Amino acid sequence: MKYGMTAERHARLVCLSEQMGVAFGDLSLLDEALTHPSYTNEAKVAMPHNERLEFLGDAVLELASSTYLYAHFPACSEGELTKMRASLVQSETLARLARRLDLGGYLRFGRGELHNGGADRQNNLENAFEAVIGAVYLDGGWEAAQDYVARQLAAEVQLVQRTHVMRDYKTTLQEHVQQKRHASVAYELVDESGPDHDKRFTTRVLIGGQPMGEGTGRSKKEAEQQAAAAALSRIQHG
Repeated sequence: MKYGMTAERHARLVCLSEQMGVAFGDLSLLDEALTHPSYTNEAKVAMPHNERLEFLGDAVLELASSTYLYAHFPACSEGELTKMRASLVQSETLARLARRLDLGGYLRFGRGELHNGGADRQNNLENAFEAVIGAVYLDGGWEAAQDYVARQLAAEVQLVQRTHVMRDYKTTLQEHVQQKRHASVAYELVDESGPDHDKRFTTRVLIGGQPMGEGTGRSKKEAEQQAAAAALSRIQHG
C-alpha cells in the first residue's frame, strides 16, 4: 500500500468513502487528507500530510458553497449571501460536519497529539474536513467536489435563515467602513503563541492604516472576527 497504508487502513477508508458517497479512484488521497502533520513528524519515512490538501480544499469549499447559496437563495443580496456563507463555513460548523463523518476516528496522529485529545480538537477536525474536500476535488474534479460539498452542507443550509445568520463581524465592519468612511480595512497578525496542538493567534485590524481593534482566537479567522467585533464596538461607542 502507498505510504505504508495497511490492508486494514485501506478497508476502513473504503468504508468511509462509501459513507461519504464518493468513489475514489486513488484512495491514497483520502489517506493523505486524514494524516495529521504530527504523524509524519514521527514517521521514519518521508510521507505527505494534509496541510496542502487543506489549502486546496478551503478554496474549493468557498467556491462550492458560494455556488450553492447563489443557486438556492436567488432573492438574497450579495451582502446577505456573504454572511450566510460565513456562517456555513465557520470553524465550528466544519468541525461538527467532520464529527458527523467521524473523521477524528480516521485521522492519523503522532502519539503526543493523539494523547492530548487531537482526535476531537476543533481545529484538527476543521482542517481534515477541508483536506477531504481537496482530496475529492483532485480525485474526481470540480463536479464531484461540488456535489460532495452540497450534500455535506445541505442540512446546515436549512439552519441558515436570513434573519438568523450568525453575525459576520468582518463583513459588517467592511460594509460600515465603505459606506461611512471610504477607507481601507486590513488585518495583521501581531502574535502567535502556544504549542502546535493548541495555538492562539492575535490579530489587529487597521482602518485607513490606523489600529482600531485586536482579537484573539484559536485560528487566524477567529482572531480576525474578534478584532473586527472590537473595532465595531469602538466605532459605535466612540
